[in-house]
This record gives sequence, C-alpha cells and structure tokens, in this order.
Amino acid sequence: MSETSARPGAGGSAEDGEPQFDINKVYTKDLSFETPNSPDIFRVDWQPDVNINLSTEAAHLDGLLFEVVLAVTVTAKVAEQTAFLVEVQQAGIFTIAGVPDDEMGQVLSSLCPGILFPYAREVVSDLVVRGGFPQVVLTPVNFDALYYKHTLEQQGGGDNA
Repeated sequence: MSETSARPGAGGSAEDGEPQFDINKVYTKDLSFETPNSPDIFRVDWQPDVNINLSTEAAHLDGLLFEVVLAVTVTAKVAEQTAFLVEVQQAGIFTIAGVPDDEMGQVLSSLCPGILFPYAREVVSDLVVRGGFPQVVLTPVNFDALYYKHTLEQQGGGDNA
C-alpha cells in the first residue's frame, strides 16, 4: 500500500467529496534530555517546580500529505536550579483531503496534535525515569480548547475569553 492511499474503513476518497483523514506515520523527529546540575541535584530535597510548554507546526508536504510536529518542553527546577530539561518533537505524516479550508486549521492544530500527544507523553515519561528522576506523567491536553483560545486571540477577542 502506498503512503498516500486510504486504508479500508478510513474516511471517503477525495474524488467523492467526502473528507479523508489517514495517519501515515508517527515518529519522534527530535529529542533532548539534559541534567545540567547533576549529580548535585540528586542530593537536594525533591520539591520540583515543573513547567510545560507546548507548540505545534504544520507543513504541507506534497499533494494530500501534511506533516504536523508537536513540540513538548518540560523543565523541572528545584530551588532555582534546573534539575532536568526535556524537549521532544513528536511528528506525524497525515493524509488530509476534502476538508474545507475554514476547518483545515482545526484539523492541523487540534486533531493531529491530539493524536501525537500520547506518544510525546510516553517519550517524556521514559526519558525522565531513565535520567534518574521520579516519573512525570503529563496530564491530557484539550487541543480543541487551545485552538479556539488561540483563534479568539488572533481575532482580537482574547481579552474577554
């Protein structure tokens, strides 16, 4: 099966006007784990301040193919010292067709990152544990709400939202 063909049971074909959505590939595009203050950080009382940042990027590859990248950065600090820094770029290649232009932003900024997030969450958790720290399990993210908040801010209505 070619990477651009629809799987059985997936959305309709582009020719019949029905929306088509396929996950062609999910992969880790980039990752980094740093413990800049080791081994000293392992000798302090573990009361971390954890900061999580998310961002997404989408690129039209070719024809019906799109790459979406979900970037997750997790920083843990103890007493103003960085305990660890994890950066993961979880990516996917998706076939998308028959989606109206006014809905494509939501598909690329909400639906696709929602599919990628569990993979990124697993990578973060695994790296943190392998680094010698207690497990970090990222809470689920409502990408629809983030998309709508971003849309309102873009339209100038973010102050009231």
